[in-house]
Amino acid sequence: MQREQISVFDIFKIGIGPSSSHTLGPWRAAQQFTASLKQNGLLEQVQQVKILLYGSLAKTGKGHGTDVAILLGLSGADPVTFDVNAIDSTIASIKEEKLLSLSGERPTTFNYNDDLIFLLFESLPFHPNAVTFQAFLDSGKAFSETYYSIGGGFVVKEGENGSEKEQVDLPFPVDKASELLHWCLSTGLKVSEIVMENELAWRTEAETKKGIMQHYTVMKDCIYRGCHTSGFLPGGLNVARRAWALNKRLLGSQVYTDYASWVMAIREGGNGFNYTLDWVSCFALAVNEENASFGRVVTAPTNGAAGVIPAVLQYYITFCDGFKDEKIMQFIACASEIGSIFKKGATISAAMGGCQAEIGVSSAMAAAALTECLGGSQRQVLMAAEIAMEHHLGLTCDPIGGLVQIPCIERNTMGAIKAITASQLALQSNPDKAKVSLDAVVNTMWETALDMNSKYKETSDGGLATNIPISLPEC
Repeated sequence: MQREQISVFDIFKIGIGPSSSHTLGPWRAAQQFTASLKQNGLLEQVQQVKILLYGSLAKTGKGHGTDVAILLGLSGADPVTFDVNAIDSTIASIKEEKLLSLSGERPTTFNYNDDLIFLLFESLPFHPNAVTFQAFLDSGKAFSETYYSIGGGFVVKEGENGSEKEQVDLPFPVDKASELLHWCLSTGLKVSEIVMENELAWRTEAETKKGIMQHYTVMKDCIYRGCHTSGFLPGGLNVARRAWALNKRLLGSQVYTDYASWVMAIREGGNGFNYTLDWVSCFALAVNEENASFGRVVTAPTNGAAGVIPAVLQYYITFCDGFKDEKIMQFIACASEIGSIFKKGATISAAMGGCQAEIGVSSAMAAAALTECLGGSQRQVLMAAEIAMEHHLGLTCDPIGGLVQIPCIERNTMGAIKAITASQLALQSNPDKAKVSLDAVVNTMWETALDMNSKYKETSDGGLATNIPISLPEC
């Protein structure tokens, strides 16, 4: 059996909000379907396309922009480069003209109301996030493929298991935390250094460093943009953006036109507990308000939890003197390895495991990364990740109206603060005396996910989604 091999760029992906499993994953699935049509020589024969959404994708798809993502993906747009300001006009044009240009090449009949079908009461057994694409050809035949969005933007085609991509010879293969610790202790390498050595199996060190810094640039731009954008979030809940107001309250009326001067101004404001706490919350709010507005974010490891790692990294940069490229790369590399361990041993999909699989995992990733960057030992790094996840176990996913807004945005502030606290606890503790290992908490999280009622797994069928007195949009 092949090991699942996960790169730093599998855990961290540049995309568009609001959801990695409901937006980015379906977008990638749509791209894969058009690529499959091309590979089979069928693209020029397509007359009509139908899309069937199952399970969680059907129930919260509109709130998460699944329909939008699929149409853009089928049209040939890429989430890394597509102009987010053109989303509304592009979708409006498809609906009005009743025409879809497959891969930007093949004009195809498409009626949004008839050809995009939300099967609210049907699920496929492999995973709750399922989509079937049907292409009807001019020969009268049909070509169909089913894809599963399994969390964090990862996509698996029916009949595959996700490990089919070409295997590489990793110097330090890791499935479990115990294996990671073995490599660290036997070589003396830090977690981030183990990651960077493994990345050499895919690309050069220079390419990896460049890619990590590109992801960081998207993170910092997202924080800065979110802190300087006012208004209300789309979707009908009339949720006001708070990062803008908090940023203004903390810095006053002075306007800072670039990221570097803005960070310096924050530093000059001091490092008191309340002040620091407010900024960590502000950073997290900013990212997830951008995510909820179909902004460009880094999936870390999901979109719904995209604010935790950038917020803790920004905390490290701003209040711990971590504004150095090497330290930023160290942070992101270390975080990615913890995320990959959770994906291999449990899940990073809220539709499979509830919000413990998203906010919990992102908090564990951030806690580990911060601990390493602050000088913690390899054992303390793993301890920090364990502490952070231990106190997210059982966290449900119950988005109101199927939107990644309530309680999702505030949850990122909680995940970031817990990550910092977990890091501090680990740094002040002797990990040899720890009673719970990271592997034990990964196993526990997966067992909890299996036991969790399906209505608490990103369906909006339970929890806050059904108990808040708000007039909700149909989803």
